[in-house]
Amino acid sequence: MRLFVVLFLAVFMAGCDPVSRVMKSKDPAYKLGKAEGFYARKKYNWAQAIYEEIMPFYKGRPEFEDIYYKYAYTAYYQRDWLNAENLFKTYTEVYPNSSRAEEMNYMRAYTFYRQSPKAELDQTNTIKAMGLMQTFINTHPGSTRLKEAGAIVDACRKKLEIKDARAAKLYYDLGQYRASAVAYEALMNNYPDSDQSDNYKFMSIKAYYLFAQLSVEEKREERYGQVIDACVDFMERFPQSSFAKQVQQYLSLSQNQLKSIAHESSKTPA
Repeated sequence: MRLFVVLFLAVFMAGCDPVSRVMKSKDPAYKLGKAEGFYARKKYNWAQAIYEEIMPFYKGRPEFEDIYYKYAYTAYYQRDWLNAENLFKTYTEVYPNSSRAEEMNYMRAYTFYRQSPKAELDQTNTIKAMGLMQTFINTHPGSTRLKEAGAIVDACRKKLEIKDARAAKLYYDLGQYRASAVAYEALMNNYPDSDQSDNYKFMSIKAYYLFAQLSVEEKREERYGQVIDACVDFMERFPQSSFAKQVQQYLSLSQNQLKSIAHESSKTPA
């Protein structure tokens, strides 16, 4: 008896499914009208199913472009970013001269942005989003979306900067000072407009100094010289920095170390 009730309810619910009822129709125009209605009511999963059903019939017809356009958005609105990205891309390939091509180019890049994870995770999608948005900016100089696209590029770049900064700090915390110094130098060079540039340069000086301290004797002179060069470069680049006083201290410490090394060398018999 219980099994009968379950089967009855399943058949009843299937009969009540509006998509199932629409699918039974042999009239493509009727199905399209229903899909459009579901789309307008934001029933994107229902609209998507019907669009898929009727697209083969409408392929090559004038209605197909609008169907495909909305079909792509049904994936996007259901947060199916991977499928939406592919559909937006295909739209621009099939209809490169469409008035909607600019929008589709933007939305393709935007789907990668929506897939961009937290800074500590793999940033492949962030890099793709930034690259595609920059391409959009370059190829659509008159677009009304330029401000949004630029903001997304900046947000992606900031996330990449945060990830790289955390990696440099991790090297430092683990005592891998040479790797940390190189990473901080790369940060400064890769993000020259960052408000943390002087901090990155200062951290590279600290790391180079600790690396020199831990070096074998025959390498210390060269490495303290590297610290001095970095300090001089810092003072030229960031003379007003809040780190300037500390950098001056590292400069003095390194110069004193070189004097000490030279003094010890002079005492060594020839």
